Amino acid sequence: MKHFPPMKRLTVSFAAGAAALVLCSALAQAQSGATRPRRVTPVQPTGESASAATPAAGTPTAGAGSTAHALSLLDQKQYDAALAEARQLSTADPKNSDAWKIAGYAEFYLKRYNEATADLERALELSSAGGQKDAKTEDALAQAYFFAEKYEQALPLLVAATTRAGAKPDANTLYYRAIAEMNLKRTADAERSFGEVLKVDPKNKFALLYLGQLAFNRQDYATAVNMLNRATLADPTFVQGWELLTQAYMFRGRSGTGAAADADFLSAVRAADSLARLRNDARSALLQGQALVFAQQFPKAVAALERAAAAPDAPGETFYLLGYANAQAKNFPKAIAALEKAAAKTPDNVEVYRLLGFSYESSKDYTKALAAYEKGLQLAPADAYFKESADRVRPFAK
Repeated sequence: MKHFPPMKRLTVSFAAGAAALVLCSALAQAQSGATRPRRVTPVQPTGESASAATPAAGTPTAGAGSTAHALSLLDQKQYDAALAEARQLSTADPKNSDAWKIAGYAEFYLKRYNEATADLERALELSSAGGQKDAKTEDALAQAYFFAEKYEQALPLLVAATTRAGAKPDANTLYYRAIAEMNLKRTADAERSFGEVLKVDPKNKFALLYLGQLAFNRQDYATAVNMLNRATLADPTFVQGWELLTQAYMFRGRSGTGAAADADFLSAVRAADSLARLRNDARSALLQGQALVFAQQFPKAVAALERAAAAPDAPGETFYLLGYANAQAKNFPKAIAALEKAAAKTPDNVEVYRLLGFSYESSKDYTKALAAYEKGLQLAPADAYFKESADRVRPFAK
């Protein structure tokens, strides 16, 4: 006696669960707070830039020689030594702007960004007091602020660097500006800035990725798919691009119907396959399994989800999806095994008991089916499906 749960209801339930998992596995940067800067050939203060800053007029000869030596150490990438010498210079002469500048550059290279911002700020204060304009140090400070994740302070300097009269902005600085705007939740500005990056560097995969992510976040899946396809075309080994592209296809498929939706789900499978070839881990297997379920390729989905469920930290939702795929493949013993694990990990997930009761009932284990339906009824007393199902199997339960 098989009484299948309403398939429309079950599909909606799965879609909700899958959507939650997809979002959890999405690029978390923009959705959960600050977007971490991507290190794509950063435009850093260079020894050449530092060397261009000659000692200010009136500096004693001995100081000038020491500054030149500190600069040479910086050019030789001896950053600790350059920093130590610059510290000696600034202690001896606190108004030596070049000493503060060299210290800031050295700290930047040493990835001590907070310290770099303080020393570069001091260098600019001294230069400004002497009536000098130092655009290169301003740009260095902008980057130091950026990598220190001080986006409020970085943004005005990054805007100045990318809008300076007579200068053509480079793609990296535009990219930093866009990331700063994104973290400050200036989404429209960030999209414009990423667009400017692409005018300079049309194959900038990170700009394409973030434009895809921003479109994904506002549920513009067509734009997301377009941008992410461009990102993976620019770099076929781009794991983050394939990951989000898989999700974008799945979400676009869920929002569509008919042949168009089917085509999107198949595209999601192909994108997930590319991801799995590049990163064969539980997270990729889970995404691959989700795509295969949406494409109704249940035996393949089972294989992928079994790999995901083998991870020691696999969440209950993974076992729920594995149970769903097995139930759709009519392998109820395996469905039950997965769903029992899902129930142990997520005892308050009502959808687990809906499918678990159905799987028990399909296996003619009416006693356990009744227990599952009654547990579901406890969690969702107003849900008619559980009441009807419990009443149906109760006469057969021992």
